[in-house]
Amino acid sequence: MSGLQSLRLVRVSAVSGRRILAARVLSFIAALAVGAIVLAACGFDPLHLGTQIIKKSLGSRFGLEDLGLLLTPLILTGLAVTVMMKIGLWNIGADGQFYIGAFAATAIGLFVKGPEPFMLLLCFIAGAAGGAVWILVPTLARAYGKVDEIITTLLLNFVALLLVYYVATGPWRDRTTGTVASTGRVPYEMPDFFGSLHWGFVIALIAPVLFGLLLRYTKWGYEIRLTGANPEAAHYAGIPVRRRMITIMLLSGAIAGIAGMLEVTGTVHRLQGGISNNYGYLGVMVAVLARGSPAGVIAGALLMAIILNAGIILQTQGLTTAAVLALTGLIMMFTAVADQFAHYRLVRALPQAAATAAG
Repeated sequence: MSGLQSLRLVRVSAVSGRRILAARVLSFIAALAVGAIVLAACGFDPLHLGTQIIKKSLGSRFGLEDLGLLLTPLILTGLAVTVMMKIGLWNIGADGQFYIGAFAATAIGLFVKGPEPFMLLLCFIAGAAGGAVWILVPTLARAYGKVDEIITTLLLNFVALLLVYYVATGPWRDRTTGTVASTGRVPYEMPDFFGSLHWGFVIALIAPVLFGLLLRYTKWGYEIRLTGANPEAAHYAGIPVRRRMITIMLLSGAIAGIAGMLEVTGTVHRLQGGISNNYGYLGVMVAVLARGSPAGVIAGALLMAIILNAGIILQTQGLTTAAVLALTGLIMMFTAVADQFAHYRLVRALPQAAATAAG
């Protein structure tokens, strides 16, 4: 019929947070539905597996403790990436900074003696300093040479990993118990407040809120936001753009280093190869889910922690690691696609003749 108008997709530059949230919820439900179909085709009972995930993750004290222990590093590494996104840069090296933060905290814990509260504070400072030092070269290269920070931060991840493996299996190896892949136990531990959940979890919750308040209500935060939105305008407004870039990149590294320190003193209690569990890389995904919002980091990290915890539970129910990774990737892919589709909407297009006449 000539009177009918066709529909077409039109990209919208700005969309509301409510629309993005709705798109993500729908995509998550769609991913679960597809995953359930695949599991059923493979001979598993999706309802039983879902019940086990809810029961063991959210319905028990042990499950909540595990969730909190996963949340702590995910929030901090996600925040580390989000901090640099505020000035339009990417920190892909949070994993390496995590390792060096853990390395520095372990060095203090193993070789310096003192009262526990003071030593924990010293480990905290060492972890932050270690992460900041590890991102220093990419920071200076970016600020003064315009070298791509994605490449430099990424490559330093492998250097940090090999360094930790070297000291954990060599000079610092635990010769008391005969363990070949880790150091001795760090004698200083973050206090627990809910089973095995330590106070580092509270620090992780406070950090995004504190950064968000600084960003919104301080002159420094205003300068950071303006620098990220338009560096040239910030420069003409008298804002020291290079100095703010250096500050924010060092802060990003320090936050990731603190995550490593808390993992050593609160969860693992020793330095070992693989201690990061890819938290730095997962932090990039958390930051993308948060869409630059410091408060959104907590929500993104919670989703990621639930997915990781569900993966562990699914493996105990007979699923292979490859199947769990495939389901995790499916959920993340649907979420990423939803973020893009949220920027499109269906509109009625004018008939060709009318459009030509209007033109």
